[in-house]
Amino acid sequence: MASSDQRQVTFVLFDDCVLLDLAGPLDVFHTVSTLGSGPGYRLVTASPDGGPVRCDSGVSVSVDTALSAPELAASTDTMIVVGGPGVDAFAANEEAMEQLARLSRRARRTGSVCTGAFALAAAGLLDGCSATTHWAYGDRLARRYPNVVVDSDRIFARDRDRWTSAGVTAGIDLALALVEDDFGVELSHAIAGALVVFARRPGGQTQFSTQLRHQTAKSTSVAEIQRWLPDHLGERITVETLAERAQMSPRTFARVFRRETGTTPGAYVEQLRIEAAQRLLITTALTLPVVAQRVGLGRVEILHRAFLRRVGTTPGRYRDHFAVASAS
Repeated sequence: MASSDQRQVTFVLFDDCVLLDLAGPLDVFHTVSTLGSGPGYRLVTASPDGGPVRCDSGVSVSVDTALSAPELAASTDTMIVVGGPGVDAFAANEEAMEQLARLSRRARRTGSVCTGAFALAAAGLLDGCSATTHWAYGDRLARRYPNVVVDSDRIFARDRDRWTSAGVTAGIDLALALVEDDFGVELSHAIAGALVVFARRPGGQTQFSTQLRHQTAKSTSVAEIQRWLPDHLGERITVETLAERAQMSPRTFARVFRRETGTTPGAYVEQLRIEAAQRLLITTALTLPVVAQRVGLGRVEILHRAFLRRVGTTPGRYRDHFAVASAS
């Protein structure tokens, strides 16, 4: 039975939306209740006409109500628009955009997952706001809606009461951040653990990991090195040791690695180590010397210099800024 103390999260769906854009965030909010943390959330789905929607995967999803339902605007605390290939058709529906704007005016928070940002922008809900979306659509969002300040490298963005996220699984990060905003970091971490996902990544973290930013090598031996490295960052790694593992001369290995990945072995390894350090700084209370040792940078001074070079701030300031550490 729904409690009057529950905060209502309304998910706005349309035909050809992405199922994971709904399912991921929805399960985050649902887990608040299953963990027994207060009244939690009431979860409602809405579509333009109140009818079921067919996701781009072919799965049909039943919907609770229509966007035009009077009680929806009165009861919605947080509105989230999902993304998907059908967002252009949805954004072109002027009546639906008017209904989105009406919902947003009454809601405490307005958000989107992935290309759902296009619908918010079409409804005028992102004018003058910083927002993000899937990296592949950032330029298009900026061109189509010049009044939106697009930062398509972020996992998610918050600008006052507007919350937008990058593609698909980043919707989970967004939902965890919304839960943290409501109930605190401890519950957000508990939900991440229950769902076996990474404890909420900070919104400012890039959408691109090193392994995504640089292409996988075509050479089997270099590709094997790319797979091997993340689990061995604490070891002593040199071009010579990597070349030996790849059964090449150091000079040949360095040349092939750069040709196939677009960067040098040293730069690639350093970036992997910095990303590993970022994760430890965010999710643990390990001291900086221990973090430096864990990721293979040895000393705090080396970690500090590499962090400044790669992230533009110090490890200590990075940890203080995101402030979501839990004891390890």
